[in-house]
Amino acid sequence: MREAPPPLEAGDAARLIEFARACKAAARAVALYPAAHPAIATTLGRVADLTSSTHAPAALRITVLPESLLLDGRALERVDQATVELAALLHNHRVGELTIHPDAAPEAWLGFLLLLARPPEAVRDEGGIGRLWMAQGRPHVELRELDYAEVLRERAGGENAAWERIVASCLEGSALHIDEETLRALVEIAGDEQRLIELVGAVDEAAAGGGLPARVAALSRLLRSIADAAATVSRDSYEQALSHMATAVGQVSPELMLELLVRRRAPDPQEGPEAGLLAEVVSRMSDNTIAGFVGRSVARDGGATERLAQAFQVLVTDSDRRHHVVGMAREASRDGSGETADFEPLWNKVRDLLTSYSDQSFVSGSYGRELTGARAQAIDVERIGDDPPERLAAWLGTVGPGDVQTLDLLLLTDLLRIEENPDNWQELMAPVAAQIEDLLLVGDFEAAEQLVASVIREGSLPGAPGRQQAAAETLGRLASGAIMRHLVSHLVALDDARFERIKSFCLTIGESVVRPLAEALSVEQRTRTRERLTALLIAFGPTGRQTVERLRSSQNPAVRRTAIYLLREFGGSEALPDLTMLLNDTEPRVQREAVRAILNIGTGAAYAVLRRALMSGTSQTREAIMQAIGLVRDERATPLLSDILAHVDHRGRLRPIYLRAIESLGALRDPDGIEPLRQTLYRGEWWAPRRTAQLRAAAAEALARMGTVAALEILNQAAAASSRGVRLAARAALDRTARVEVHA
Repeated sequence: MREAPPPLEAGDAARLIEFARACKAAARAVALYPAAHPAIATTLGRVADLTSSTHAPAALRITVLPESLLLDGRALERVDQATVELAALLHNHRVGELTIHPDAAPEAWLGFLLLLARPPEAVRDEGGIGRLWMAQGRPHVELRELDYAEVLRERAGGENAAWERIVASCLEGSALHIDEETLRALVEIAGDEQRLIELVGAVDEAAAGGGLPARVAALSRLLRSIADAAATVSRDSYEQALSHMATAVGQVSPELMLELLVRRRAPDPQEGPEAGLLAEVVSRMSDNTIAGFVGRSVARDGGATERLAQAFQVLVTDSDRRHHVVGMAREASRDGSGETADFEPLWNKVRDLLTSYSDQSFVSGSYGRELTGARAQAIDVERIGDDPPERLAAWLGTVGPGDVQTLDLLLLTDLLRIEENPDNWQELMAPVAAQIEDLLLVGDFEAAEQLVASVIREGSLPGAPGRQQAAAETLGRLASGAIMRHLVSHLVALDDARFERIKSFCLTIGESVVRPLAEALSVEQRTRTRERLTALLIAFGPTGRQTVERLRSSQNPAVRRTAIYLLREFGGSEALPDLTMLLNDTEPRVQREAVRAILNIGTGAAYAVLRRALMSGTSQTREAIMQAIGLVRDERATPLLSDILAHVDHRGRLRPIYLRAIESLGALRDPDGIEPLRQTLYRGEWWAPRRTAQLRAAAAEALARMGTVAALEILNQAAAASSRGVRLAARAALDRTARVEVHA
């Protein structure tokens, strides 16, 4: 048996997960918003950026499985919900494989995502996603569409005729003609649990285009046909078939399971005896089968849904047995996929919902009876169909994607306002946080900010301590959760106006986002994203200043330079200790930025820091400091250069520093530099005539380079001085200046 390939490496895994999140968000955006909405441009830009040659230099080959994605044939080490959801979306459209070529423009992705956003059955009615995509003529995505008939032929081992006839009959609702070949296929399927599971899944998938009623009807007819075929062999074959059918039914979704359970209890007379068979099948579902049903549903949906809870309550009526079955599902999930940090909290919620679910607290008996009859009433209304087209169009216009999104937002904000019970208000935080995350995922920052502001406003009302704590905890979870990934992923493609909206959103949440922003900045490689993360931190003022410690120790030199930029923007002498440490950085550009930041502070303490670094630092540190000073072409450097001439030793290893300070003062031409140069010109040591001559010549040259009236007056006075060395240095500088003027 061939060994499975190793899981994806961390970098490739992150690339696949980010693509899945971006693609899912973009598909949701094009489905929810009109074409001109900024969320569409934002999410398309993100997909284009992730599939550019910068992030994916080679084509991405993604294999689509029903509940997972493979990159170059290798799977993720741990299941990620985004890849599960994208896999389900692609699988519903019968996409088996994607090959994505780099550097497609954002608008090139729009057509593909619009196809994904459409109902799969509508796409199949027009020839399938492969045909429609090929008609658009965009080569950046190559897709392979699954041939359902071919899949059936492969599963049937060549007995394609019987399998196709079985599936077609189940879908069309016709009576199944049992010839010898079909009977033999049905008997074999009844005795092979795995093949029965595969056929149940195939029939369910093929019937998906007709909605839930069509899926229930097709599956019921399939089970009846298999049971009848097994019964022709023997009673043991019939019992074995029922047992295998119980296992196969345990593979379906909670929604389909709930419909089967309803059909079992309230059969449709037109469907014949299927209801009795369903009751027999359900009664044979073992604890292992039900536990597997629960585990698969939780993995697919990221938790326990209300539909799962309803189905579970019907399948397992005994309270003690419910706890046992949930425990089995939990252990199976732990063994199958490992235990992550959120495993325990997730399964604690699953256990609480499945073992204690009840709708009696909010559904009265009379209302429950009305709900039961609602389905039949809806069918009657559909059959009558006497509403004029304009009325139907008006009704449909009120439930468009954008309207539903607006109604969701209004509903949550209204609930936040009117709910008075602290416990209920705290429970409301879970759907509110999920909605905020979804809004950020698709780039609707304005709606997300509105919802966050509502949480803060309603949570801060006086006399409601329970609300205040729940609001604070929710905002903290948002700041430390997935929203930072969503925000960072949007930053690279946003225009300035949309970026200001993100800034407003972060400021609305408050200081709890500062640390996650700093953590994101400490590992960010993209220049534009770093700049915008820096701007967000600066917007928080003193709180953002506290993040520098984390950035200063980053392994990325660009991030360390960002830390210096933050220190320079925040200003103040309190930044000196951090900047002093960065003077000894191994990266020359970091050192130069630190010097410039200290010069910006411009205090005596700041100049003393640089002077000490020059006197005690390494040769690399001294060189970096002097280069940085030389690049500063304004009066900010004059006090430091004057300080060097007054306090730095001009002998030994520091003499080059001293001479460069003299030269730099002359280049600045700052009047405040004249006096330090004059003092240097007249300073001398009789026991070191050569060194004295060199320093005086440099000072005279610097004064001459200044060329101001005051500087030249100093040189003329020096040319007539009593000291021979001063006279020679001054006259030489004046002569060179005169020769330059003549030639000019």
